[in-house]
Amino acid sequence: MAPPLAAIRRRLAKPRPAPDPLERLLANVDGPVSPSLIALLDRPGRPASVLLPLLERPRGFTVLLTERAAHLKDHAGQISLPGGRLASGETPTAGALREAEEEIGLPRATVAVLGSLDVLLTGTGFAITPVVGLVAGGGFVPTPDPREVAGVFEVPLEVILDPASLSVAYLDRLGSRFKTYELRYGQYRIWGATAAILRNFREVILDEES
Repeated sequence: MAPPLAAIRRRLAKPRPAPDPLERLLANVDGPVSPSLIALLDRPGRPASVLLPLLERPRGFTVLLTERAAHLKDHAGQISLPGGRLASGETPTAGALREAEEEIGLPRATVAVLGSLDVLLTGTGFAITPVVGLVAGGGFVPTPDPREVAGVFEVPLEVILDPASLSVAYLDRLGSRFKTYELRYGQYRIWGATAAILRNFREVILDEES
């Protein structure tokens, strides 16, 4: 059973150490770090943010995810949270709310920001700040922008928070082997950065050790 909203608010607001994104990424490299990966990591991560939309529904809370359009340059066809690169001078929260409004028609004024998760450095060179936002009332109907989003779906919060839902997987990229995570829900395979963010969300909400 998912914790009540008050507990979710409290745990997201609770101060916690900020792990080094580079150390966290390297800890998930299984074996040697390739020269190509070292060259990528020597460059500053491109700042990005995503919104983890926590939707209030009649049967309980859900997390909304998107299926990215097949023609996009980055992560085409993958399951993702609404988000993208930050504009110059834009904060992670402002960027996440802007992208969610553009991608799925979620009015930023209806989102109560509950906090942020750990910055995630990806093997594709992005430094992603996940922002958790509550959408109360149960009436939100997404309107995906087909230029960016092929579809949307919701996963019950209790599924996201169930440790048994996540399995370990491995991914070869830039000559290195990465340990990553995977969550299967219906026809959807949630993996890579999105699964890592959902795992970090579970750690924070359930007050687990990372």
